[in-house]
Amino acid sequence: MIKIVNIRFRSAGKVYSFEAGKTELKKGDYCVVETVRGKELGKVVSGPEERNEEDFNTPLRSVIRKATEEDLESDRANRVREKEAIKICKEKIHKHGLEMKLIDAEYTFDNSKLLFYFTADGRIDFRDLVKDLAGVFRTRIELRQIGVRDETKILGGYGPCGRELCCHSYLSDFVPVSIKMAKEQDLSLNPTKISGVCGRLMCCLKNEEETYEYLNKKLPGVGDLVADPYGEEGTVAEVNVLRQRIKVLFETEDEKEIREYPAEEITFKAKRKKGQNQQKKQREVPEEPLPKELLEEELPGESALDEGSGNKGPEGKEHRGGNRNNKKNRRNRSKGKSGTGDERKQS
Repeated sequence: MIKIVNIRFRSAGKVYSFEAGKTELKKGDYCVVETVRGKELGKVVSGPEERNEEDFNTPLRSVIRKATEEDLESDRANRVREKEAIKICKEKIHKHGLEMKLIDAEYTFDNSKLLFYFTADGRIDFRDLVKDLAGVFRTRIELRQIGVRDETKILGGYGPCGRELCCHSYLSDFVPVSIKMAKEQDLSLNPTKISGVCGRLMCCLKNEEETYEYLNKKLPGVGDLVADPYGEEGTVAEVNVLRQRIKVLFETEDEKEIREYPAEEITFKAKRKKGQNQQKKQREVPEEPLPKELLEEELPGESALDEGSGNKGPEGKEHRGGNRNNKKNRRNRSKGKSGTGDERKQS
């Protein structure tokens, strides 16, 4: 058993585990730890707690010491120096004529490295820029290209709801978000309504997804045939998921009547009719086509902001490349050949 603490290095950043050893720490304390980037100052967000060493794939790094007043003052000085570094870097970018947007700068605690975060449409050759910056700051320079979601996480802002952005205030990781979640919650598929400040699907679509999935399982769909408490059959005209109430359309000769019932009083009689199901699908099509990035599922991935900051837990990565020999076999078969691709011609 080892005593560990969970530490965060930036606001709403990832949480990493470190071995506390004999250092007395509690939630809210600042401490100096050893990471792959050198010494870093972090804040304890939970712990200490006893854990088995087998719970971690790699040996944990240790806490060096509890932060002193000098350590905190040094960190504040670094924050001031970062603002000056941003100003100088922007001037150098303009001087070299590079098509890149500088987002933020970050000094490591021991000033052994200065990181610049930027966004760009494509690959940028910034080798001359790095040499220029190294000559000015006299330390190791690293430029790291990030995506639009990381950019929004750093800069912050306010969403359509009027609250501070989730990714900037409390989200440690980007959760998977897909257009299916908006459909499940019966939201408008207008891109301006379901997109966040970053231009991607809003992270908050995930917040109520499980609740809507649970509630929708107990409700019929629009167009389903149902029966009221007296056995009279009708067609579902409207469903209120949160209130769990259903409006049913009854047709008698030339008259139509809509009645509203609680979900528990309705009996399901059949699945959706094909014609009505097709009409519902047509109503779901937005007036304007959705951008490609909204139709594709948003995967959490590996954020460039927290890369190499400490001890990470197990993260499985899907291998999409396939076996090279299998690809050769398919090409050979299409040409009428056979073999593994590694076989040599025999004379």
